[in-house]
Amino acid sequence: MIDPCTEFQTAIRAALIEDAEVSALVPAAQIRAGSTRPDKLPTIILAGPQTLHLGRASGGSYLTRVYIDLHIWALVDGEDIARRIGAAVSVALWDTPACEAIGIDDYTRPSFAFMRDPDPARAYCHGVGTVEGVIRWSV
Repeated sequence: MIDPCTEFQTAIRAALIEDAEVSALVPAAQIRAGSTRPDKLPTIILAGPQTLHLGRASGGSYLTRVYIDLHIWALVDGEDIARRIGAAVSVALWDTPACEAIGIDDYTRPSFAFMRDPDPARAYCHGVGTVEGVIRWSV
């Protein structure tokens, strides 16, 4: 059975890894799904998938709106680096990512908010954005 969250997340990750600007800023191994605490920096973490099941579509398929949070973490001049990564991610995800396993019938580009760690001793910057799509999938 297809999981619309996993397939959409996989398509987003593939688009990020394949983009030269994103790859120049964040190694592919550090673009991952999982918890929002990074183990290496800089990193992009695809986390918190949420679903809203919309109903059935033609041909016995289903429609689900999927939201995926994109967490950008950076250190050492973190704010500037995080914003550069966010800009590269926005361009890489400007168009609907390609995916053969599902249909992406509607797509919303990510937008980001950035915040610095309130502890001045740490130079973390954390950006959060959400990308969403209406996914057409079959059992």
